[in-house]
Amino acid sequence: MMLYPNSPEAALKFLNFVNASPTPFHAVDNASLRLEKAGFLKLHEKDDWEKDIQPGGKYFFTRNQAALVAFTIPAKWKQGAGLSIVATHVDSPNLKVRPISKRTDSGYLQIGVETYGGGIWHSWLDRDLSLAGRVVIREQGGRFKSKLVKIDRPLLRIPTLAIHLDRDVNNSFQFNQETEFVPILGLLENQLNARKADDDDNKDRSGKVDPPQKASSIQANHHSELLSLLASELSIAAEEIHDFELSLYDTQPATLGGINNEFIFSPRMDNLVSSFCAVEAIAETASAQIFPTLEGNVNCIALFNHEEIGSVSTSGAESSLIPSLLNRLSPTPATLAQSISRSFLISADMGHAVHPNYKSKHEDNHKPKMNGGIVIKTNAKQRYASDAITTFIVKQLVERKGGRVQEFEVRNDMPCGSTVGPMLSKIGLRTVDVGNPMLSMHSIRETAGSHDVQNAIDLFSSFFEGFAELDKGLTVD
Repeated sequence: MMLYPNSPEAALKFLNFVNASPTPFHAVDNASLRLEKAGFLKLHEKDDWEKDIQPGGKYFFTRNQAALVAFTIPAKWKQGAGLSIVATHVDSPNLKVRPISKRTDSGYLQIGVETYGGGIWHSWLDRDLSLAGRVVIREQGGRFKSKLVKIDRPLLRIPTLAIHLDRDVNNSFQFNQETEFVPILGLLENQLNARKADDDDNKDRSGKVDPPQKASSIQANHHSELLSLLASELSIAAEEIHDFELSLYDTQPATLGGINNEFIFSPRMDNLVSSFCAVEAIAETASAQIFPTLEGNVNCIALFNHEEIGSVSTSGAESSLIPSLLNRLSPTPATLAQSISRSFLISADMGHAVHPNYKSKHEDNHKPKMNGGIVIKTNAKQRYASDAITTFIVKQLVERKGGRVQEFEVRNDMPCGSTVGPMLSKIGLRTVDVGNPMLSMHSIRETAGSHDVQNAIDLFSSFFEGFAELDKGLTVD
């Protein structure tokens, strides 16, 4: 990219990944493509794949299009070996289209949405928004399929109120997320192929009630213009759309910025940065000359969904994804216990860089800086799962690649966030929480360091290459 001379290659690759991944479904799909390119074979959970895996093999599987687990088998692998896991999440705060989204008001077509996660919602105002997600369609022959869709143009907007109508807006700005946070899609008078309708019911002008729709039909739940647009994107008829999960996203692409391109300005960096780095690290390690010589643990990445709302789902970190993999690779009680004891998990989630305008929000001695190296997160209340042993291991792995580490611990007078780390540590896995420092977490546009992308890839690669040897030299119990 000529726009970014002398910029970190890993950061440029991340821009492509995040711009192509407006939803968890797209992130998982793009991760899958990267892994297949690196020679990974896709498995299906419903199949009896245990008998087919081979030493030296590279595999991955997905669940519900929204979570992904990839792993590589060492040449001398046997049951009871541990897992070396990098765990991330692919969801971010956003607005989701409601099951019945059709709304009109004051001559506007509107789309009903529900907030997801803890977003900085005012940052979504006056942005050029569009839609992406997955759509359940009927194919020729009567079969059904879930297909991804991404509308690549501004489609929606949530306008702010003019200052002339709200003179106190710069002193005390607040808005109701139900009534004052509804995107506009278009003008009612410009509806194509639409009859003039009463906004409040489904009667036509003769007073005749429309016949009830089939239970499987969603045609009456959404504006016909929206369904037609989706159908056009998928090259099908609108009647072939049977359901969908759509999210709003900002159409402004991610970019490098700063006087020396030292920043990334982007949506969804929490936590697509960590997810991208995990995929790159395992793909690069599995393609390297060193791969056939690796011993010890099964290297693994896990990209979970629903972290922003508690991880309790079939594709979240509290699901059976990791326990199932442990059991399928080490199916007896003895080998399973051995595998858990030999395993190690890096919970990778973005962290908080010190803000120059709000320095007091950080503890005096724990102020991570962007491009300053990997952040190790600790919390005495176990909101992060790091301890002295696991942080020691991470520092050794970072040092192995010539990198640096930073420490983060929250102030005593502030609550602490959390990650997938503590909940996965309940399995019995040794766990450490790390991340790249960033500003404006959960805004529609976040800021992170462009050099930190490679820092995370280096840590994960060092983990996959060197953990087994490091663990052999460590005595704890």
